[in-house]
Amino acid sequence: MTTTIALAGKGGVGKTTVAGMVIKYLAQNQPGSILAIDADPSSNLNMALGLDLDFTVGEIREDMLQQVKSSLAEGGAAMGGLPGGISKREYLEYHVRSSLAEGSRFDLIAMGRGEGQGCYCAVNHNLREVVDGMSRHYAYVVIDNEAGMEHLSRRTTRDVQHLLIVSDPSQRGLVAAKRIADMSRELDIRIEKSYLIVNRVQDALSPETKSFVDGLGIPLLGIIKADEAISAFDLSGRPLVDLPDETPVYRSIEVMLKKIL
Repeated sequence: MTTTIALAGKGGVGKTTVAGMVIKYLAQNQPGSILAIDADPSSNLNMALGLDLDFTVGEIREDMLQQVKSSLAEGGAAMGGLPGGISKREYLEYHVRSSLAEGSRFDLIAMGRGEGQGCYCAVNHNLREVVDGMSRHYAYVVIDNEAGMEHLSRRTTRDVQHLLIVSDPSQRGLVAAKRIADMSRELDIRIEKSYLIVNRVQDALSPETKSFVDGLGIPLLGIIKADEAISAFDLSGRPLVDLPDETPVYRSIEVMLKKIL
């Protein structure tokens, strides 16, 4: 059985850092392989994981649709099809599998940019089937999302066992976390449990912030204190998964995941 962990949070709260630490923990402590899905066009999860990324699913989708448009313009018996008579599903499956960035314990698929103009319903349906089919071969799937959650059901039909909503200690970030939690209940997929993680805490949550967090109605999984090691790794371009185990940010994630896994 595959366990799916999704992460969400508004931009700039360190969500991709948390995603990288989740994957690091799973790789070091849990059996089975891990599939990371980067569903945030701006997150650069591949850099956090130290994996090269040749192309994204969004680029595959746009290239396929461009070929279909070209065949329609040219006319003939095969108009609207793909060269060689290959089906759109076969085309997507081959190229999505080819786009997989492979590591020793974890692999990565990057969804890339969103849809352009026109209807993408049929293409997205095929993509969901392809990605879900690949996901079944992994023990864990970790999905790094954009702040908005409505697109998650366009990426997967899988149940999500754990939704980790990441915020900084600001009231604006925490209000955004509440909106994300509310939005997640309206999706076409089932989210079993949702948790709040407050990142970049200087020392501890102030009484006012703690009271505000308690009123959000999202269980607080834990806090992550501000960590200069993250900035140092970012500046040097080193993958975050190479952070030492004794780093505070990793130790915090380790404690949290031991609670829920």
